[in-house]
Amino acid sequence: MTRISAFFHWLLGKPQPDTDPLGTALLAFGNPEANPLELIRRLVSALRPQNRGDDACGERYAAMLLRLETDTELSAAFRSHIVHFLATRRLVTFFTDSGVLPGTGFFSEWWRILGNRILPEAPDERRLKDCLHVIFYRTDDWRWLEQIPAEYSQRLWAVIAPADQLRNIDWRGIQEQILDAVVLLAHRVSGLGVESELMRASPNFEEATPSFIALSSEALEFVNSFRAALNTPDQAADDGSQLLVIADQCRATLQRIRKRALTVGTSLHLTYILTRSEQSLARLSELVTILTASQQLESRTTAIEAWAEFTRAAFVAENRRNSLRYYMTQLSRLLAVRVTENAARSGEHYICETPGDYRLMWRSAAGAGVLIGGMALLKIFAAGLHAPLFVEAFLFSMIYGLGFVLIYLLGMTVATKQPAMTAQTLAGLLGDLKPTRSADLERLVDVVAAVFRSQLAAIGGNVMVALPVAIALGFGLSYLHGEPIVGVGKGAHLLADLDLLSWAIPHAAIAGFYLFLSGLITGYFDNQAAYADIGQRIGRLRWLRRLTGKERAERVGNYIQDRMGGIMGNFLFGCMLGSTGVIGTILGLPLDIRHIAFSSANLGYALIGFQFELPVRAILWGALGIAAIGFTNLAVSFALALRTALGARRIQFEHWGPLFSAILKRFRQQPRSFLLPPRVSSERAE
Repeated sequence: MTRISAFFHWLLGKPQPDTDPLGTALLAFGNPEANPLELIRRLVSALRPQNRGDDACGERYAAMLLRLETDTELSAAFRSHIVHFLATRRLVTFFTDSGVLPGTGFFSEWWRILGNRILPEAPDERRLKDCLHVIFYRTDDWRWLEQIPAEYSQRLWAVIAPADQLRNIDWRGIQEQILDAVVLLAHRVSGLGVESELMRASPNFEEATPSFIALSSEALEFVNSFRAALNTPDQAADDGSQLLVIADQCRATLQRIRKRALTVGTSLHLTYILTRSEQSLARLSELVTILTASQQLESRTTAIEAWAEFTRAAFVAENRRNSLRYYMTQLSRLLAVRVTENAARSGEHYICETPGDYRLMWRSAAGAGVLIGGMALLKIFAAGLHAPLFVEAFLFSMIYGLGFVLIYLLGMTVATKQPAMTAQTLAGLLGDLKPTRSADLERLVDVVAAVFRSQLAAIGGNVMVALPVAIALGFGLSYLHGEPIVGVGKGAHLLADLDLLSWAIPHAAIAGFYLFLSGLITGYFDNQAAYADIGQRIGRLRWLRRLTGKERAERVGNYIQDRMGGIMGNFLFGCMLGSTGVIGTILGLPLDIRHIAFSSANLGYALIGFQFELPVRAILWGALGIAAIGFTNLAVSFALALRTALGARRIQFEHWGPLFSAILKRFRQQPRSFLLPPRVSSERAE
């Protein structure tokens, strides 16, 4: 600001704008009577980005550190306020709960977050956990906090906690509260020894129960030893090694249970307590490391690094505590792993590796094409009833849902079901891919080529059969009926549904989204069937045993359990397809679906309606619409499924360039591999 403008601000009595808010906030720490909470809040406000384009928070943070490290008097005042602020707050809940799932359970926490959106909580400034919400009051503060380098956090705490200050009364109070937190965390995890959900998930869990019980007693011994060492500096404190060994044993048990849940199924409650317990054990180990390292001068750097890493993560987690989106993502990712694992195993059946698999795919897709041709005609008949909207939605849903279930149980293939399943398989391969190893890249390209030719075979089988079946059915029934079963008006409507200039592509995208959902539904019900032992429970039904006998009842139960995911996924997919158009009518929105196989059948029935007197241009335009609808179906479902599978596995795949280059190279050198399976040599056949 120039002197002239400063003079006019003084003359008019207006406060001059602060040109150095960071410097002003730091100088305020020189006032010993100031409120530490307000000082810290003002300092964070000076560091915080002022707008979306402000990316200089790292530079301001570095400037703050430089000033504190070079100004001895300022750093002493700063340290005094920060340490006194920490020592006069209740820290136990911060140590035990920040960044750890709450013990109230999934839905209770969900409702708490929703309620906080309507009526914000009143912070208790006596607790550090609540003070963080006063200091970092913006819900997106975690974004710039994550961008601060870890080195900066270590330098800050090196200023706050120099070695010669760790024996004063304030630090003693902080250490006492850390010790209380260690005991509470140990008791929390020890309580899992009687958790029925863990015993159910792991039949051998009782063998590991002593480790959970011992954790609590060992934590008490560690805390008592450490407190005695604080009272008597010459006495050596427990190094915590035995406590950490027991914590590792408990962690290994939880990991075995999590791995077994991938086979026997999981639940929301089991996933929740496993995650919370693993987080609690990790926090226990962090606090023990901080305490033991702080007692030895040569380990002080380790203590500072551990403390800086812990506080940085805890501050970020506490700022995101009221984020419903983050909370849902955090937990749903854990359940999605199990769901997508089931879908991945299903996806392997949709990949043709050998000529035999390829021929089988054509046959199964052709069989589905026959049934789809009949289902499309039933839907036309149901629409002709002009029933009430609810009845029409029910009829459409049953035609689609039961039809897809029949196709599934007969072992047939609907082309559009493949992408949602095969994407999961590809995601697993992407997670293991190392571009530096050519063998891994070639294997993935082999799978991509196999997926591509499998998809073409399924589409060809569906479309090339559904279309002639529709024509044959329409022609035969028209002959028996004495007049076309599909009128000109209905034929024109069916043809208009294929028009690229209409809503065909958006409606195809809706169907693609439903295809993606059906893959998740399949995995979810596969998980539920395994978790709830549906097969054994069905096999124990008394009426079924009396009707079929014990052995057959058990076989029926196993049959249903093995196929429950496919049955429910296909049925609910059909219900979504059948009800969307009616929902759109009720809401007055242009909602509907377009599916490649049914669109090809509808083209056949449109030809019947016009008695084959359509211009060639109209037929070709309809065929182009079918191709576009199919591409949209497949692209949307595959993209969503792949994104979900990568997110569930926390895979950050950054090697798309080498992968696409390898696929393009294979396509140029061996285009046949994307259309037909590799030939089997006579020697291998023998």
